[in-house]
Order: sequence, then structure tokens, then C-alpha cells
Amino acid sequence: MSSSIHPSSIVSSSASIAENVTIGPFCVVEDDVQIGPGTTLMSHVVLANGARLGADVRVHPGAVIGTAPQDLKYAGEATTASVGDRTVVRECATVNRGTTATGATSVGADCLLMAYSHVAHDCVVGDHVIMANSVNLGGHVEIGDWAIIGGLTGVHQFVRIGAHAMVGAVSKATQDVPPYTLAGRDPLMVEGLNSIGLRRRGFDQLQLNAIHGFYDVLYKRGLNVSDALRAYETEHEVIHPLVQGIIDFIRASKRGICRFHHGRS
Repeated sequence: MSSSIHPSSIVSSSASIAENVTIGPFCVVEDDVQIGPGTTLMSHVVLANGARLGADVRVHPGAVIGTAPQDLKYAGEATTASVGDRTVVRECATVNRGTTATGATSVGADCLLMAYSHVAHDCVVGDHVIMANSVNLGGHVEIGDWAIIGGLTGVHQFVRIGAHAMVGAVSKATQDVPPYTLAGRDPLMVEGLNSIGLRRRGFDQLQLNAIHGFYDVLYKRGLNVSDALRAYETEHEVIHPLVQGIIDFIRASKRGICRFHHGRS
């Protein structure tokens, strides 16, 4: 099936446009752009040089993908901003392309970027991620698969949000949020395990017990992070793969991890 391009849109003849693409009114598609099959640009969408859209992506009015990074060191280098298959980009969301630090900004498959959300240069957003309205990611942020970030949240540059973590609305994330956790409050703290979300995604009780047991050692023994990791590894000859993933995440942290909230305020 051939693609449909509204006559009011400006689409470069150099752009790579697959079959069954729909480009609505008043869109702009620049030269170095790739659009996968079945993708829809609704109206007033801008795909700048370096934009790479997968299959069946749906981009709502006013969204802008692939414009230059908001980084004063950027000097016009050719970099990319990619959006994975079946991802939905809502109204006025923005995805900047990368800098020479990594060369790319990427958003995975099956994500939802709600209205006015922003993905800055060199970010890596995993699959099945939900960013609610007006979530703003600084440069070099990493968001793990299945993470959910509440509206009006700001994520500091180089911060990582772990897989399956959930961050409450109107938060300020200045340190890493470990995988599988719920985080909220000001300053942002871990408040527990994202048990409901994990069960919905098929995690069994043995997996939940392993994750919960690790976080008990990390957060509830009064140890610092290094001592807690050593204590857990000393006490467990065999470490569950999910727990090993958490340990690797923590050891790779550049900004440290969120503290745990004890009790009620």
C-alpha cells in the first residue's frame, strides 16, 4: 500500500519513507529522515535531520523529533534520534538528537511519551516505558524497560531510572532509582517494591521474594551501600539473576542511588 502525504506538508524527496505511511497536514520532514511502515504523522509534526522512526509509530500534532540538542558544545555534527516500533508520541513532545558523546538519542518500542514530555540529547529510553505529561529528561538519562514516570517530573542529566521502576508525579530525580522500586516524596526516596506492577507483568512469588530480600538488606539494616552489597553477597552463595541485575545497576551508578523512606512523616 502506498503512502499518503497531505499536500500542505513539506516532505523532502531525500527522506526514506516506507509503505503505508500517513503524513497529515502541515508536517515538515527533512532530508535525512527515515520513517518505517505503517507510521502516522497526524499534523504539524516536525521530523528533523537524523530522525529515525520505526514501524507503526503514531506521532500526534505539534511533536518534534530530531532537532539539534540543547547543548552548547554541539556544533552541528550528524547524529540521530530514533523512536521504536509502535511507540506513541503525544502532542508537543520533543526528542532531540544525540551529540558526539554517543551519537544518538533512542526511545524504544511500545513506549508512550505523553504531551509536552521531553527526551534530551544522548538519552536511552527502553521498551514499554511510559512518560506522563511534561516529564523532562536531562541529557544522557537512561530509563529501563517498563519504567513509568509520573507527570511534571524532572530527571537530572546522567540519572538512571531502573527497569520496572515507578516514579511518582512532580518528582525531582537527582539520583538513580533502582530497578523494581516505587519512588516518591521530596527529596525523592524509594518507598517500596513495585509489587503490583511486577505481578501484572508476570513476575512470580519466588522472583518477588528474591528482589524483596535483597532490598531488605540494602535499605533496612542500617548499612551503607557498599557494606550492604558485600553483606548480601556473603550471605548468598547463589544470587538470583534478577538480584544480580540490581547489584550491577547499583555498582554502575555515577550519581548514587535514592535513599529509602523509613516510616511515615
